[in-house]
Amino acid sequence: MLTKLFRRRRLTVVVIAGVLLAAAGATAWYRAGAVVPPAAPLIIIGDGTAATPKDMAWIPPGVFQMGSDSKLAQRNEKPAYPVRVDGFWMDVTHITNDQFAEFVRQTAYQTTAELKPDWDTIRVQLPPGIPKPSDEVLVPGAMVFVGTSAPVNLSDYSQWWRYVPGANWRHPQGPGSTIEGMGEHPVVQVSYADVQAYAQWAGKRMPTEAEWEYAARGGLEQATYVWGDELMPDGKPMANYWDTGQGTFPVVSPQAGGAAGTLPVMSFPANGYGLYDMTGNAWQWVADRYRVDYFAQQAVAARSQPIDNPLGPEQSYDPSDPGVPSDAPKRVIRGGSFLCNESYCLAYRPSARQAADPYSPMSHVGFRLVQDAPPPSDKFVALAASRH
Repeated sequence: MLTKLFRRRRLTVVVIAGVLLAAAGATAWYRAGAVVPPAAPLIIIGDGTAATPKDMAWIPPGVFQMGSDSKLAQRNEKPAYPVRVDGFWMDVTHITNDQFAEFVRQTAYQTTAELKPDWDTIRVQLPPGIPKPSDEVLVPGAMVFVGTSAPVNLSDYSQWWRYVPGANWRHPQGPGSTIEGMGEHPVVQVSYADVQAYAQWAGKRMPTEAEWEYAARGGLEQATYVWGDELMPDGKPMANYWDTGQGTFPVVSPQAGGAAGTLPVMSFPANGYGLYDMTGNAWQWVADRYRVDYFAQQAVAARSQPIDNPLGPEQSYDPSDPGVPSDAPKRVIRGGSFLCNESYCLAYRPSARQAADPYSPMSHVGFRLVQDAPPPSDKFVALAASRH
């Protein structure tokens, strides 16, 4: 499917650093020992030959400032601190419905949303002492964005989210919905465990939070968005997020407009590494546990020296969710979704991060993966440079 998309939207190999990089220079930079990328990266997309993973972009090793000190940054994004990551390959797009369907076809896998909820994984997200509900209540399903019919106080997200029995990746909004004709959209309604299962089948892994942010930035150091500092260059939208010009979040009445849901992958331009939809469209699971104060801790530990390949905190900590124990298991999601907007989460920024219950699939959360394959060969890099 992605090969067909690539034919329709041929990737332009970008080589801009004031002058065109010579192939030899590009080769030298992409060697595994390099750590600082040039001002504008050379886009390398694996094609399944020469030991390159198909439809994955090479993300070179490097050092970057993780997090943000911008006035738009939330507490959990501050302060920025230096991080060094090794090179890796990353899926050019979200995993799509078609790709996930093939995984299920080959493995007969059942997702979290398709199984009866496990009380032991639910109760850790609830206040102590809550009694176990009856079996009639514990039915397969998932969280669905249902919106509101009028403007509401945005402090209580339960007003626009609902647990819908029968909602799953095949029926993202519930039994009456379908993904027919949406094979190129990001798969959603997948839990952290579902992503791990897919990754094992695909021979890949989940990205760390540091890897994800480094890749999302595409070589732009501390830019507000993955494409630069201007939200809509030349008046053009660069990601799929809630258009407040069409209506107030989370109102979804026909009169007020509202979220249209996911769009096909590759609907907007790629970033500097050739990655599509790193922000907007659907949130993306990453491997790390979530701590609201993790960046502050890392900044102290760094002391101006880059932290090598951080793997996240050993324990979750999130005191911001009313009624949920602050140490309840949480994992990080990145990138925002079609629901993010200026008045609420503003998460279509590379430094934005949010906590999520790993066992709670949602209608706006998907994923992409990475692979620890060898870097592209000198010949493959030179070929990519020559195509410019």
